[in-house]
Amino acid sequence: MIQHGPGDSIGRFLSVADAAEVLAVDVEAVHDLIQSGELPAIRVGERGPWRIERTQLEVWIDDQYEATRRYSVWHQGEFANVVELSGARSRGIRPVD
Repeated sequence: MIQHGPGDSIGRFLSVADAAEVLAVDVEAVHDLIQSGELPAIRVGERGPWRIERTQLEVWIDDQYEATRRYSVWHQGEFANVVELSGARSRGIRPVD
């Protein structure tokens, strides 16, 4: 369990449970992110527990914010006339010479 208090440090590496707590998701969701390669993690020993570096988790969180921002910006655009934006004319697409 992560202790958040003045002067407390959560250390360099987090357990899967700690990462799940930080992300407010269940442990299985973190395992899925690790198994997919989306969330960088290391295994302690050949079959030991997974550990997530705190700074890598922070980078991953920042990446998720950026991906969400880009998605929102892309979908806020009003592309009512895609044909006009593509450069094609209303009477049809001009054949390539």
